[in-house]
Amino acid sequence: MASRLHQFYAIAFEENLQLRQLAPVFPQAKISAHELYAPIEPEGGIYAFPFGAVVTYDVAPERREAELARLFRTGPKLTAQVIREDYSVLEDPGFSTGIVDGTLRVDRLTPARAGIVSLTVAQSAAMEYYERIVDRLSTRTASFVERLERRGTVPLRTRPLHRFIGEAISTRNEVLSVLHLLDKPDAAWDDPEMDRIYGDLRAEFDLVDRYRALELKLRAVQEALELLAEVARDRRVLLLELIVVVLILLEVVMPWLGHR
Repeated sequence: MASRLHQFYAIAFEENLQLRQLAPVFPQAKISAHELYAPIEPEGGIYAFPFGAVVTYDVAPERREAELARLFRTGPKLTAQVIREDYSVLEDPGFSTGIVDGTLRVDRLTPARAGIVSLTVAQSAAMEYYERIVDRLSTRTASFVERLERRGTVPLRTRPLHRFIGEAISTRNEVLSVLHLLDKPDAAWDDPEMDRIYGDLRAEFDLVDRYRALELKLRAVQEALELLAEVARDRRVLLLELIVVVLILLEVVMPWLGHR
């Protein structure tokens, strides 16, 4: 068999995907708890994952865009702002499994192996989406911390700060709840060859280091938010104490003013 180049194309959405809701869009699909798979003639297929990513492989660009357009048109409401990523796999019976010059080489690309590749490409695209979210969150947090550094306090109007803290906590929880979906698939535990493919691809996409970087950024954001909340609380306590002191002074002074 001659060598063949397989093309994988991933798209990550802002929304998570409820796979059962995609059944009307892909009526021929097989659905499990972790993925949806639908074959696309002549030899390709499409995968959907609950963490908000869809991957096509060996699907012509025109057919791919038509399938994605059908997903947007008849599926759940999805944002138009997406992350796209593609990857190639070279198949040849004379190859041993490994990555050469950024391309995965395999002796055979079985449906199970295609699923592993699709999952990893989807994880990389989803990771990039959450990296952008966390970067924006870090930038906004840094602006509050910078103001605290310059002025030594937070604004007297704390509602915008409290709203931002609430938004940041919600975003952090969402990111952490989704990242656990990027764990190693069961198939990689059962098949040493697929485990090697998955390990090589994770290293190629640098998923482990990117995951750790996200965790560190989220931890830094959390610590900064705790500091900002503490400063805001201390300032409100100080204002309350000043009001109490003023009221006590008025209570002491008013009888004296009335006597005069």
